Amino acid sequence: MSDKLVIRCDDDKNNYKKRLNIIIGQVNGINKMIDDDRHCSDILIQISAVDKALKSLGQEILVNHMKTCMVDDIKNERYNSIDEVMDLCRKLI
Repeated sequence: MSDKLVIRCDDDKNNYKKRLNIIIGQVNGINKMIDDDRHCSDILIQISAVDKALKSLGQEILVNHMKTCMVDDIKNERYNSIDEVMDLCRKLI
């Protein structure tokens, strides 16, 4: 992975942070469900929702990475970016 800092536009940052805050709220809700002795199936459904929300956010960030960082790397003949994205895709699946 690269140690290079990425400058993200404010809209992207705000979108990512908004979605993360929703996920944090869901995780806190799961914690409360456990404290409240809620039924296992209810808790598992919420865990699944958090998992899907994180995967969706990860996919969005990956697409943005491919459209920005990867394109920039290829334009500058840094082709190792392709291998990096392939590794990221394997990890996200």
